[in-house]
Amino acid sequence: MKKLILVLVILAGFSIEASAQQIAKNALGLRLGDSDGFGTEVSYQRAVGDNNRLEFDLGWRNNKNFDAYRLTGLYQWVWALDGNFNWYVGAGGGVAQVDFDNDFEGFDDDSETFLYAAGDIGIEYNFDIPLLLSLDFRPEIGFGDFNDDVDFDIALGIRYQF
Repeated sequence: MKKLILVLVILAGFSIEASAQQIAKNALGLRLGDSDGFGTEVSYQRAVGDNNRLEFDLGWRNNKNFDAYRLTGLYQWVWALDGNFNWYVGAGGGVAQVDFDNDFEGFDDDSETFLYAAGDIGIEYNFDIPLLLSLDFRPEIGFGDFNDDVDFDIALGIRYQF
């Protein structure tokens, strides 16, 4: 009877290990989206456990009315869906700085720095090669004169895993 229980415990352990997803220790790439005046971001992810990670994004944008950059930090929880597909949620925030052109309507100052809170939910595919593709939705709440409302950012992520 003891041998049967031991065999069942070992089989249960192997089945749990086989269904656990593997997230890369590091991933570096681009996050391509466009909402609230921001576009491309350089993105870095760092695993902090088997299914948790930190994500840091540095984004910039310029157009005829302003030049801007922002730095975002998120903590994410990752779960396996099926095969190499994972889904994740996260929370965090960041800081942004905007430089306006002199003739941009409604803003007397030349620049503004503001804080924002951000959430994140997405799906990703982890290829057998060191490539990670993701699609995520990131609602953001800004705390400044230029960005003082809720913005919705949808982006495609392309990252190299190492």
